[in-house]
Amino acid sequence: METFKTSGVCAKEIIFSIENGIINNVQFIGGCNGNLKGISNLIKGLDVHTVIEKLEGTKCGPRNTSCPDQLAKALKQYI
Repeated sequence: METFKTSGVCAKEIIFSIENGIINNVQFIGGCNGNLKGISNLIKGLDVHTVIEKLEGTKCGPRNTSCPDQLAKALKQYI
């Protein structure tokens, strides 16, 4: 399991695991519980590069980042 401390969003950290380039598990600590559980379920089993491509640059309201964007940053840092 990997841990990533977020910045600029409601979630405080992201815990995730990847095996052979495939996302096995993602858990957000804090943030919008239902939405983040939904995102975690949707990306489970997907290739890391695909998830980065889809989520990177997503903004939340006036913020320059979002929980999905922070996940993309965490995955990029991992690979």
